[in-house]
Amino acid sequence: MRVAIIGGGPGGLYAAALLKRLDPARDVTVWERNAPDETFGFGVVLSDETLGGIEHADPVVHAALREDFVRWDDIDIGHRGTHHRSGGHGFAALGRHRLLAILHARCRSLGVELRFSTEAPPVARLAADHDLVIAADGVHSTTRDAYAPVFRPRVTAHRCRYIWLAADFAFDAFRFEIAETEHGVMQLHGYPYAADASTVIVEMREEVWRAAGFDELDAQESVARCAKIFADALRGRPLRSGTSAWTTFRTVVNDRWSHGNVVLLGDAAHTAHFSIGSGTKLAVEDALALAACLAEQDSLAEALAAYEEERRPVVASTQRAARASLEWFEDLPLYLGRPPRQFAFNLLTRSRRVTHGNLRLRDARFTESVEREFGCPPGTPPMFTPFRLRGLTLRNRVVVSPMDMYSATDGVPGDFHLVHLGARALGGAGLVMTEMVCVSPEGRITPGCAGLYTGRQAEAWRRVTDFVHRRSPGTAIGVQLGHCGRKGSTKVMWEGMDEPLPTGNWPLVAASPLPYRLGGQTPRELSRAQLTDLREQFAAAAWRAARAGFDLLELHCAHGYLLSGFLSPLTNRRTDAYGGSLEKRLRFPLEVFEAVRGVWPAERPVTVRISATDWAEGGTSAEDAVGIARAFAAHGADAIDVSTGQVVAEERPEFGRSYQTPFADRIRHEVRVPVIAVGAISSWDDVNSLILAGRADLCALARPHLYDPHWTLHAAAEQGYEGPGAVWPAPYRAGSRRPPTGRTDAPKPRLSLGG
Repeated sequence: MRVAIIGGGPGGLYAAALLKRLDPARDVTVWERNAPDETFGFGVVLSDETLGGIEHADPVVHAALREDFVRWDDIDIGHRGTHHRSGGHGFAALGRHRLLAILHARCRSLGVELRFSTEAPPVARLAADHDLVIAADGVHSTTRDAYAPVFRPRVTAHRCRYIWLAADFAFDAFRFEIAETEHGVMQLHGYPYAADASTVIVEMREEVWRAAGFDELDAQESVARCAKIFADALRGRPLRSGTSAWTTFRTVVNDRWSHGNVVLLGDAAHTAHFSIGSGTKLAVEDALALAACLAEQDSLAEALAAYEEERRPVVASTQRAARASLEWFEDLPLYLGRPPRQFAFNLLTRSRRVTHGNLRLRDARFTESVEREFGCPPGTPPMFTPFRLRGLTLRNRVVVSPMDMYSATDGVPGDFHLVHLGARALGGAGLVMTEMVCVSPEGRITPGCAGLYTGRQAEAWRRVTDFVHRRSPGTAIGVQLGHCGRKGSTKVMWEGMDEPLPTGNWPLVAASPLPYRLGGQTPRELSRAQLTDLREQFAAAAWRAARAGFDLLELHCAHGYLLSGFLSPLTNRRTDAYGGSLEKRLRFPLEVFEAVRGVWPAERPVTVRISATDWAEGGTSAEDAVGIARAFAAHGADAIDVSTGQVVAEERPEFGRSYQTPFADRIRHEVRVPVIAVGAISSWDDVNSLILAGRADLCALARPHLYDPHWTLHAAAEQGYEGPGAVWPAPYRAGSRRPPTGRTDAPKPRLSLGG
């Protein structure tokens, strides 16, 4: 097998060594355009997981690395004259030159041909002359560009400038230092990679970089300016640069990683921001996986498919974490006013990979100090602290998110709703929300949707609220009011989500006459008179909700339903006073909000659910979401429930754990309004992390409460918490401890007798 590798970085070199070691008969050649000692950056951080894979695959390389590694456990965070240290993290690093030298030596000892200072031949020629071509040619991959129609790359440039530098001394911890200058906020990321050397990365927003004049300085002047700005962190010592220059990070994503016998590896296939230290780690792990798949599969095509199938979910998860981290640093000015320890905790948990739970395991003393500053009583997890909205005090931070049940008859909730919502109320959540309750028969999504447009419906809801207040005192119950808009007159979810009814359809109305999906019903554009009628329907439903005993009301302005349809530029094409600019698109939803607030009891809170992005080009932007939240807050909204998407059928959401939380985080800090975070928050550890970091005030969970109606009480039991934030109903107290399981400590056999 003839193998050509384009790019002599760690990923390409390690792939070459592994392929040659696994089959010495292979002819492996590496082309590297730069000289052997020319590299970008100074130090490389590798995780214990990656090192374990290297040790298993090539003990010779692992032994050489182990001799040169610098290890440390601590992270230091400098912020407004305070320094906080968190321990137990476990890092290992070495110089990039040393890493390359080890890999060069290993490749040569195995018989790999290394061609330095040599441009690789065109990839098409290599593909014709070789059995396998591995493109490890970095973020600016010419191979990726050559086959762009196949790989379909998406390259996203971000908002910060950064530069790789070095200092001739070793930090004693991973160091984050924040500098607030007259030009804006700048940050330093530093870590040791040798006994007498550290990598230093200086980063700042593009506009700060220009305002500070870095765009007009030469390399030496830039380095000197950085050393002066961060003189305290550097203890007055200078910085030096190599071949690095100021640059902008680019996130690379490819729809495919292989084409014929050409395969992408490392930064050519994907990038992850340096703030989580994963670039070299991902490339080395790619090499391990590719070599293993080539050994395990019967054909090259099967091996490349298996390689991508194995690596893609791992890379996607890492990229989500990296994206969250880089955006946190881009938005760093939002967090500077937080209490010092909460700021440090927020930084440490920014990628969502480090959580409250594992940070407590790493450094319980630091985590407890953050909890004390936050106001957690001793032994109380953050999720079980109370929260006040207007005249309502919630005993904990858990919300049962609105979930459509499609089980009402003529809009009337029945026994199912009593049992469904009653069970969740008994399960310990601070606030239980109904599904979207519709304000008119035509405002229903399906024939099974509940309503509040008749007295009979209000009486049925009163039965539910009475049960919650009587049998689960301390639990609040809220109602979400909405109108389907263009997304109505469809089958119930399990018969065909968003599919039109075969018979019995009702006419739809919306901001503009645009069907939700191809083949769906086209709604009528609402007239001024109809807008007035709808506003009154919302007010009448809110009045009934108050009479029915709900503690909180949420106005549904998300997910493409009627009010959401006015807010999004993709669904509002009106040319009158209710369409065009964001201010005009907000006009009708705000009119409805004022009508609802006007009839809703003054002491009871009103929240608003919004879609903070449409996940589609030309839709609601992050800036729009902040503007929408600010407008509702100015009109008296007590909290913003921050969801995303479901506005247009062609959306492309970026799903992942807690994936909607950054939108809530930004609104909370820019608008200074309480927020409810929602979206793939699945563990109590996530809830504790989000609350303690100050990214959200409340967390709404849907599917976890379908899986386990007593999710909140079980979260308390699993954390050993007993207190006012999680009160077991008297009939259930005997179940407040996890039941014992079968024996797992049986004596192990001591003798093995042969036959």
